[in-house]
Amino acid sequence: MASTSQPPPPPLSGPGGPFSGPVTSPLEPAAPTTTTASSSRRKPSSEKWYKIHLFRGMVNDLRRRAPYYLSDWTTDAWDYRIVPATVYMFFANILPALAFSLDMFHKTGMQYGVNEVLLASVLGAVVFSVAACQPLVIVGVTGPITVFNYTVYDIMMPTGTNYLAFMCWIGLWSLVFHWILAITNSCNWLRYVTRFPCDIFGFYVAFIYLQKGIQILETLGDDSSFYLSVVVALLVFAIAYICGELGKSSLFKHPIRIFIKDYGTPLTVVFFTGFVHMGKMADIQMETLPTGDAFMPTWSERGWFVHFWDIPVGDVFLAIPFAVLLTVLFWFDHNVSSLIAQGTEFPLRKPAGFHWDIFLLGLTTGVAGLLGLPFPNGLIPQAPFHTESLCVTEVVDKDNDSETSGGGGESKPMFKATHVVEQRVSNLAQGLLTVVAMTGPLLTVLHLIPQGVLAGLFFIMGFQALEGNGITLKLLFLLRDERLTPANHPLKRIKRRSAVWMFVIIELVGFGATFAITQTVAAVGFPIFIFLLIPVRALVLPRWLSAEELGVLDEPTASPFTMEGIGGTYGGRETTTEEQEVLDVSGGEEGVREKKKKGRGNGRSEEELAELGEIRNSGLEAEGSGAGRVRRRLSAVGRGGEVTILESRG
Repeated sequence: MASTSQPPPPPLSGPGGPFSGPVTSPLEPAAPTTTTASSSRRKPSSEKWYKIHLFRGMVNDLRRRAPYYLSDWTTDAWDYRIVPATVYMFFANILPALAFSLDMFHKTGMQYGVNEVLLASVLGAVVFSVAACQPLVIVGVTGPITVFNYTVYDIMMPTGTNYLAFMCWIGLWSLVFHWILAITNSCNWLRYVTRFPCDIFGFYVAFIYLQKGIQILETLGDDSSFYLSVVVALLVFAIAYICGELGKSSLFKHPIRIFIKDYGTPLTVVFFTGFVHMGKMADIQMETLPTGDAFMPTWSERGWFVHFWDIPVGDVFLAIPFAVLLTVLFWFDHNVSSLIAQGTEFPLRKPAGFHWDIFLLGLTTGVAGLLGLPFPNGLIPQAPFHTESLCVTEVVDKDNDSETSGGGGESKPMFKATHVVEQRVSNLAQGLLTVVAMTGPLLTVLHLIPQGVLAGLFFIMGFQALEGNGITLKLLFLLRDERLTPANHPLKRIKRRSAVWMFVIIELVGFGATFAITQTVAAVGFPIFIFLLIPVRALVLPRWLSAEELGVLDEPTASPFTMEGIGGTYGGRETTTEEQEVLDVSGGEEGVREKKKKGRGNGRSEEELAELGEIRNSGLEAEGSGAGRVRRRLSAVGRGGEVTILESRG
């Protein structure tokens, strides 16, 4: 196996420029392609950083994804996982949306309510399921955009400005900025988005959920309704948590566990909506979710089309800095949602397309502004939940004594994803179900949901987001008794325990700064804090921590296969011997060999990496399931920041 010396970490500008996309060359799908040691050492592109290849990223995204479009609706959509994934995502999307609508209803003077939030979710679902290159990403109303909306309201309402018209201009300006970012291939910067900023942002979102739950209860006064709402919120949290734990346990049969895990939370909401009307609780008047008329805006004095001209000219240009902040937030938030939904743990076989999806996000942002809707973007954690719900798993036995200090040698059942049902139907279907929720009968049912139940939803969403967050896992490692820590724990490979503490403290400082600013009138500027986490990871942390330590503490968010359209991955660790054995796969006429290097892969230019991506796609189409199996295995093990290369052996 040929090898070359390790190159230094790439500069932020990259050899092809920060906005230069990869160049692809037309390749015959069936033609065998060989990657030799000499070709792996080809010189990077000599183009300057300021050379911008307009539209290249979007064109390449469409070129890579187009061959799979028909199968997204036909052969790949005929799978039993579509129905449970659709129903699960409908509830996983609509329940938080209802909770956010309650928050915005109170804090924006009833400008945004249930119907606006539901219609924004429908808009995102329809556009991204039909036209996106990454149809697995669920798009809707998020916690950060809720903070943005009511912060703008607090700033602008004292001036007497038409709030919805001002938000419309923010959306229109943001549309322009999104399209500029898409055309200039700005998503190539995503190679520097590792788990470090993602974990901090996820930690922030989790605390926003917990804070919203507490704020809902605070508005209910101090009478019997308040105390009953607190009890109901805690019960919803507890039972939803138990349902999630049962889904991960070994109790009951597999279909029963999956049913409890997928539908435990919505069934809990249904139960407690009726529970508060039992016995003496029926005499207590509880605050419920405010709703409006079917398919009509919450504020009855306006129509669906915003009079964006009903605003002073000065305010039109005043909306520009707000639009810049919104664009920064969406560029990070939506792309992180896309990265996590296509994370290394999911064995995906269809290529991603970040540039084109940012273009679509600009479109939905502008349309939402014109309709007076909260701006939709990629949802965390719903987006990765969607991918997880589409995973087909198998039971494998794993030796338990390597993971426990007692070491009884007992076999413990584990679930391994064999493949993901990658299609567009489930995303579209859950969006169309949301349209049904806007009808009169269902709005009447939604109006019955007590606000205490919605507070409990915020609590369980926040807790689940914290439970799987990288910051939480590192803190648990540091606080755990070292004698009871598994010997093969990844963080035990770090010799300096202080390095782990330093990394976690930096993450907590980043979270604290972001969360603190959202508690002030300057909350509208919190996207800047989030965006600055990227250069902190790329430029500052390598000065304090060694490459080996960062390789263990941090890793690329998505696999090299997902990142190949934007130049590969940055950061991560070296592959282990076990992973190397998986990578050295050969069979029949198709073989795979890995040429691994830190950063963006053996010093290859972005053009070469994109060309390799084209070879992959062609090989998969031509050779069928053999290449697909190899790719899925590579995607599953490609967590170390290396770029994997497919070869065809004649």
